[in-house]
Amino acid sequence: MEGDRSPQCGLTTPRSTSVSSDPGVCLRDPSSISSSSGRSGNHLWQRVVVVGGGIAGSLIAKSLQFNADVVLIDQKEYFEIPWATMRSMVEPAVADKAIINHTDYLINGKVITASAVDITDTDVITSDGRHVAYDYVVLATGHAASSPKCRKDRLEKFKEANVKMRTSSSVLVVGGGPTGVELASDIASVYPDKKVTLVHSGPRLLGFIGHKAGNKALDWLRSKNVDVLLEQSVDLDSISEADGIYITSAGEAIAADCHYVCVNRPLGSSWLRESIVKDSMDKYGQLMVDEHLRVKARNNIFAIGDIIDVPERKQGVLAQRHAMVVAKNLKLLLKGGNKEIKLSKYRPTVSITMVSLGKKDAVAQLPFTTMSGFLPGLIKSRELFLRKTRKLLGLEHHSVFL
Repeated sequence: MEGDRSPQCGLTTPRSTSVSSDPGVCLRDPSSISSSSGRSGNHLWQRVVVVGGGIAGSLIAKSLQFNADVVLIDQKEYFEIPWATMRSMVEPAVADKAIINHTDYLINGKVITASAVDITDTDVITSDGRHVAYDYVVLATGHAASSPKCRKDRLEKFKEANVKMRTSSSVLVVGGGPTGVELASDIASVYPDKKVTLVHSGPRLLGFIGHKAGNKALDWLRSKNVDVLLEQSVDLDSISEADGIYITSAGEAIAADCHYVCVNRPLGSSWLRESIVKDSMDKYGQLMVDEHLRVKARNNIFAIGDIIDVPERKQGVLAQRHAMVVAKNLKLLLKGGNKEIKLSKYRPTVSITMVSLGKKDAVAQLPFTTMSGFLPGLIKSRELFLRKTRKLLGLEHHSVFL
């Protein structure tokens, strides 16, 4: 079990003795944040600022920390493995492995706990007024989310959510994408006596992948007595748990002691709309990138993860691939000097999509077929790739049994 190294919100305690007097920043070396480059020993390092500490941002910050003066800007002090979030609500013990302080893997960099609000030709500007100079920037702000700043508080939120879930006899899940399906299936698996209702506005579950996958998920949920209502919605603005009754767009009344909203979140790119990259954003708020994952018309600004316009599914495993390509390119640029450099290209990928169905089963969309049941469940559902993800961040290899 990892200890919580962040007992106080806004304070990130480093393992180094070089601590800034500003509680929002952890310094791994005494170089100034406002300086455009940092020092490690006698070697002058260029600065790479990573904005966003999610699945892609955390990996690229970790990968570059011994090649550059890395500054990670994130609104929270930790990285949360996204595909374990639903399981953490049902089983809070999972969150202890899925929520990782940035300072646990970024041992040779700086962490600024704030949101980025603007970017200029020379600096990233944060919500608390810092101007963080850069040589290169990686934008990895994913989807917008509101989360506690401290790991300790995030763990407590999961515990509170679980208490509410355990003490409720009926649960409503709104949204039939992968998040809603995984949450409903986990609740049905762990608490089989609860009445679970899933409402989805689309004609089938898991609409982003093939019909067979959605049908297999529907069959599994109904076999566990989950009431699935398709082509209906719930007015999210009028939701109130105090009433205990939710009316769908079809006029159907659902009684539930608690509810969970699992619908798409907006992209985390709104802060860029008036910035120097505004002309490189498409109508959906995605950043247009070239084959090297550089923001178009910007040689020293890269973007990765869900906010880019690469034509592929928005998946964590693909965001990790973005991070590795950009890390490789930045390492070449950082040591390349004035010589011509051949950067790596990112090629859009058709990946395997897996959605957990409880703790033992899953549905998998493969390039040429669809599988469901125990076999794909062995791959994902049992430990949700926690071990693999933690290993990528260089963390200790513990067995993870869920």
